[in-house]
Amino acid sequence: MLKFFRILSIIEGFSLITLLLVAMPAKYQFGYDFIWPVGMTHGVLWLAYVTLSLPVSHKQSWSVLFWLLVLVCSVIPFAFLFLDARFKRELALARGDVAP
Repeated sequence: MLKFFRILSIIEGFSLITLLLVAMPAKYQFGYDFIWPVGMTHGVLWLAYVTLSLPVSHKQSWSVLFWLLVLVCSVIPFAFLFLDARFKRELALARGDVAP
């Protein structure tokens, strides 16, 4: 479940970056308005991310503070990279690849 959540986190993070750094400048600087489809895609991905974060947090035994950090990282551009490193480490520990 964490592996799927990690992939969703990466996709959702890139959708936020695409919205902020591609769609919005394209509209306000160049007049190409494709904010609605990019924004809708990002919104659906964000809702899936938030919805899936709770069962993953229970399965992984995250503290409430870490779960809140995961939620905050969903609205900060490039914060998903920090989470990705953490999720990779948790997955490696679960497989027994590295020592804690």
